[in-house]
This record gives sequence, C-alpha cells and structure tokens, in this order.
Amino acid sequence: MGCNNSASMWSFPDDSVSYGGCKSPCDRAPFKNGSLCMRNATNCCQTTIPSNLHAFSTTIEPKNNGSSECNYAFLIDRNWFETKFTEPNPNMSVPVVLEWGIDNTSFYSLPIRKNSTAREFKNSTYSCYRLISRMGDLGTPRCGCENGYSGNPYLLGGCRDVDECEDPRLNHCTNDIARCENTEGYYRCVPPKNKKPFIIIGVSTSLGVLFLIFGGWWSYKAIKKRRRVKRKEKFFKQNGGLLLEQQLSTNNKDNVENTKLFNSKELEKATDRFSKNRIIGHGGQGTIYKGMLADGRIVAIKKSNIIDEEKLQEFINEVVILSQINHRNVVKLLGCCLETEVPLLVYEFIPNGTLAQYLNGQNEEFPPTWDMRLRIALEVAGALFYLHSAASSPIYHRDIKSTNILLDNKYRAKVADFGISRSVAIDQTHLSTLVHGTFGYVDPEYFWSSQFTDKSDVYSFGVVLAELLTGEKAISSSRTRDTKSLAAFFVSSMEGNNLFDILDNRVLKEAEKEKIIAVANLAKRCLNLNGKERPSIREVAIELEANQMSPKAFNLQQKYGEIEDIRTEIYEQDDVVSISTTSGMDSVITTSSLNSQPLLLSS
Repeated sequence: MGCNNSASMWSFPDDSVSYGGCKSPCDRAPFKNGSLCMRNATNCCQTTIPSNLHAFSTTIEPKNNGSSECNYAFLIDRNWFETKFTEPNPNMSVPVVLEWGIDNTSFYSLPIRKNSTAREFKNSTYSCYRLISRMGDLGTPRCGCENGYSGNPYLLGGCRDVDECEDPRLNHCTNDIARCENTEGYYRCVPPKNKKPFIIIGVSTSLGVLFLIFGGWWSYKAIKKRRRVKRKEKFFKQNGGLLLEQQLSTNNKDNVENTKLFNSKELEKATDRFSKNRIIGHGGQGTIYKGMLADGRIVAIKKSNIIDEEKLQEFINEVVILSQINHRNVVKLLGCCLETEVPLLVYEFIPNGTLAQYLNGQNEEFPPTWDMRLRIALEVAGALFYLHSAASSPIYHRDIKSTNILLDNKYRAKVADFGISRSVAIDQTHLSTLVHGTFGYVDPEYFWSSQFTDKSDVYSFGVVLAELLTGEKAISSSRTRDTKSLAAFFVSSMEGNNLFDILDNRVLKEAEKEKIIAVANLAKRCLNLNGKERPSIREVAIELEANQMSPKAFNLQQKYGEIEDIRTEIYEQDDVVSISTTSGMDSVITTSSLNSQPLLLSS
C-alpha cells in the first residue's frame, strides 16, 4: 500500500526464483480500505501467495517517493483482510495462516478402514484422521478431514460430520422426487413419505379431541341443566305448587291457564337480578321490586319473605283469590313464579303509591280534593261490593286499610293484598277463624266472636272513610287513651257535635255541608259496634254514588233513624293486639303490625 510501491516474493534462501508480486499505482487521493483495493486498485495492490511458499522477502521501491506517506507491504490472511481490515498504521500487526506439515518419520501405516488411509502418530497426543500427500519442494504430507467431514484434523474429534442436506449444493436430491436424508459422512436420497396416513391420523385425532371436548361440555351442560330442573321442581313443590294447581283447578279450571307461571330467569332479568335499586317497598309478606318484562310491561314483583307453613298458605290463598277476580278497582295478578327459593308474585304496576301516603303527603299537583276523596271511597266500596256479591264465590278481604288501597296513574283506587282473604260459600254467613288484621281497622265484633262477616269488611271501610274525611291516621298516640283509635275518636266527635272540628281543612273548604254530614253519618253507621246495624257494602256504594251525583245529600239520618249509642269501648292497644279465641281451640293469633306496608308502593 502507498504510492508507487512494489512488493516481490522470492524463494528462500537464495532468492533465485521469483513467485510474483505487485505494484500499487499512485493516486494522491485519500487512502481507501482493503475491500476497495480489490475493486479499484488505487494506492494499493494485492496478489495471492502460492500454497507451497516456504518464505518470502519484500522490497519497497523507490525508497523515497517524494511524499510523506508511508508505504506498506505485508503478508495477511485474506478473509481477515476483506472483512475486518480498515487502514494501516506503522505499529499494527496483522494475522496470517500457516499451513503445517508432518514429518515422514513421525508416523507409520495402519490397516485401511472404511475407505480411509488413516495413520496414527507415534506420539499419541495428536491424531491425523486422514493423511494427504502434498507435492512440493519438500513433499511434506499434511492431515485433512475425510470427505463428508470438516474441522481441525489435528485435534481429537476435530473432524465433524457435514450435513449435506442443509446446503442444496452438497447433495443431488430433488425435493419433488426424493428428499435428502443426512448420514454419517454422507447423505442419501429417499422417496417422500406418503402424507395421507399422517393427514388421516391428524384429522382423526383432531376430531377425537373435539368430540371429547364437545362431549364433556355437553355432559356438563346436561348435568347442570338436570340439576337446575330438579332444583326448580324441589322449589315448586316446596312453595306449594302442587297445592296451588289443585286449588286453582278446584275453583275454576280456566284459572290454571289464566294464571301465568313465570320462570325465574325472566323475572331476574326484569329486576336486574333483584337489584336494591329496583326495590320500591317492603310489605308484611315480602319485598316489592319494580321490573320490566320482555314485552315492555312495567310490573311489580313481590318476593316473599322466608316461607313458613303459614306464609305459604297466605301466598297460595292470594293467588287463588286473585285468580277469581277481574275488577278494575282490584289490583291485577299477572302470574307467579314457584321455581325459586321463595315464591314470587307478579302484579300490574301501580305508580302513585297508597291512599295513606296520598292523604298524609304534600301533593301540590294533584291534592286530595273532596271530589277525589269521594270518588276513591266509591271505587273501594264498589270493589268490596264486587268481592261480596259479584265474584264467583263471596270473598272477604279481611284487611281493608288505607295502606292496602293503591292509586294508579289517574289516582283511581286499587284494592290490594289478599294474603288473608277468604272465599266462602254463597249461603255461608260468616267465617270462623283465628283473628287476623291490622289494629285500628279490625271489627271489634270479630275480636270478641272470632266470626268474620261481610259487615266486618264494612267496619274496616268505615275507618278508611273516616281517614278520607279527617286526614287522620287509624291509630294515633297524640290523641287521648280513649280516642287513640280513629274509629272511637270519630264517633265520639260526632256524638259531641264536634264533627267540623276534626275534618280536614280542604274538605271544609271544598265540600257542601250537607254532603259532608251525609258521608260522615255513613261512616258512623259503618263503625257501629253491632254488625247487624251496619249497612251492607251495597248500600254504602249506593249512598256514596247518590252523594256524588245529587246536588243535595240524602237525609240519611231521617231515612235510617238515630244510631244507637255506642255502649262498649273498643279494645285498644298501642302496638300489636293478641286475641284469645274460644271456637274449639286455645290458640292465640296476632294481628299484623300497625306499620305493615301495602302490596305495592310508588316508584
């Protein structure tokens, strides 16, 4: 390398035979690396050394080329020069590769084995797998790996098998006809394997695995479904499904078809899995949820409390009773679900809460006017008249109260909660039973005799009528002990000519005096302690309708005469009343709580 530099190679030791050399042309351009020297011989040249060269000498001419650049000549490994050499410097060193030979006196012949001319050194530290005789000045033999092997033949295990199949140039196999298979020291071409059996085996195995997976999944689903069906059957029997079907078919065969049996999944979806956000009320028998069915209907779903024998009877009774009723002023039962842990009842949704809430609330948009109060009273009386006279068999509600009277979107009354209601035969005059009901609404005569009649419902309605007139609650601790009951307080006030002192202010402002007196006298007659002296619910409905239609109230006092004095005080307690009955049993029954809630509440 350098400008006008020449290098020559000669034999050794007499330098008599020249083996060639090269001269670098002169170019003042900057030096270029070794890889460029091969393509563009500028300021450099290179030549190949014979393999049998034993020694060489270098001459650099001219000694001084008139420049400050250095001239170089060196022997170097060609591969390293082409890949790693960058630029020469005076102190650098470069690699060379020497080819070693073997002295003829250091080995002896061995038996030929497997097409090899192996020799073994007398010094066992070395090994020569294959002896190659090289012709040259000295004729020095050297070691080499056998065909099919590569590596260092001078080391034990230095020669390793070459995989001819990896390089297409090393084998003559054609992939379409034969495939290459490597062997020790060589290779062989073998016909391609028939892939069909492997494809068939692969497809069969895949199908088998899929079948096992699908079969396992199907079995799991089948077992799960079977368990779910058995669980639902268990709940259906536990919740009285068989008894309910028997009761419905006994009363009316068509009712079994009319009463829809909802499935649990449908009702869970309707209530977002009975989310707390869907709760709209708590009743004495369960929790009320607002839901929407798949067809878009808004419904109220009552989820019963933990079922015992008594609650189960009430549940079945309510379904049986409501399945016989079709009246616009009675809440409609859409169906039930018996396949859950506790039974579910599905009703039409009543949006405006209870009559008790309406009277005690502050509804400025739709206040409880006199006309609305009178209309609600007439609608409840009409519903009771239907239950007592027009139903397929007479029905006693047994729990008429303002919290069991619901108001729809037009504030029309809907009688609800038939859990303790009972059907009676047409010719039956009373129902002998343990006392049930809400304190403040229960007929005192029913307390004493344990005999519930249609006039017992009339008494409870009288309390509701008094609530409509006064806006007072059925039981109030703010009144005196003798008048904690609204019934006693109302009758006492009328007998003391203090009626207008206890009436609601809106009633006083809006209603005619004659109409107020007529409705008040009707309420007083309903609250008579003697059931025989009370009007029938039919008479109550007629008088209320007459009051609503006529500009002047009937003179009810003249028509029915003076009401005999109330000689007996109503048995009162602040909370829950327990009555001992003597009709063939010594058991004690407890009336429902004063704070018991209605079936449905407003959203």
